[in-house]
Amino acid sequence: MRDDRRPDGDKPPGYAIDGVAMAVRPLDPGLHIVATPIGNLGDMTLRGLATLAAADLIVCEDTRVTRVLLARYAIARRLIAYHEHNAAAQRPRILRELAAGHAVALVSDAGTPLISDPGYRLVAEAVEAGHAVVPVPGASAMLAALVASGLPTDAFFFAGFLPQKEGARRKRLAALVAVPGSLVFYESARRLAAALADMAAVLGGARPAVVARELTKTFETYRRGSLAGLAAELAGEDAPKGEIVVVIGPPEETAPDAADIDTLLIGLLETGTVRMAADEAAALTGLPRRDLYQRALALKDRDDGGDAEA
Repeated sequence: MRDDRRPDGDKPPGYAIDGVAMAVRPLDPGLHIVATPIGNLGDMTLRGLATLAAADLIVCEDTRVTRVLLARYAIARRLIAYHEHNAAAQRPRILRELAAGHAVALVSDAGTPLISDPGYRLVAEAVEAGHAVVPVPGASAMLAALVASGLPTDAFFFAGFLPQKEGARRKRLAALVAVPGSLVFYESARRLAAALADMAAVLGGARPAVVARELTKTFETYRRGSLAGLAAELAGEDAPKGEIVVVIGPPEETAPDAADIDTLLIGLLETGTVRMAADEAAALTGLPRRDLYQRALALKDRDDGGDAEA
């Protein structure tokens, strides 16, 4: 694989912002996982710039893409490509660099490395070999879409890219139906309409969703609605252009019926007192403890024909 060396690679390490040169300190040996912008190059962090400028080697998905970012900030370092097609062959080479005491920076084409790319295998082997692994946080399309979606953010599940074929896609969605949080997917523009149709069919058409496109870029857009409504809208349109993130709200919570509550309480009474059963049932269901206590007491009396132990 190509090892990109340039005459200016011998310059003292540093970077520049709007023509103002910034010196950097030497970087500790190890694998530095550096987040890069997902569209707007102004989203690069100062720490990320200093890390890239001081690294002995930058490992990236596509040297052409990364070179655009480096040129913006006047960074000249050695680059090698690392992606799903050459990862197995490149990992030993990168591990040798780490073993030699070098500082290696890992970046993806956009966003935080390891999210839907092969970087996690490199990190796992670096950890196993005893090398330091240092996260340098920054942009993430997943988090950007989630926080702008208006959907619950207290619990969420990132599901990455869905399978391309309908059967496999629906099977994967079925496994996510009951996840108690928002769901976040990456999707290609050309498969978006089909994916939304399957999401509506499997997850439920009434669930709220947001389609975020071209995040941080000039034509950043959000389309909000129910899964069924968004699927119907996209079905009649040409495939949108750009990078897509789909965020889906959590499943609607339904209160358990009386039979379910009795079953739960009876099971809890087999191993505990009425008070303990009521406490645990309240924690599990969110229902008032006083009501659950009275019902547990009635069930205990019914089953043993005497006074219930509180």
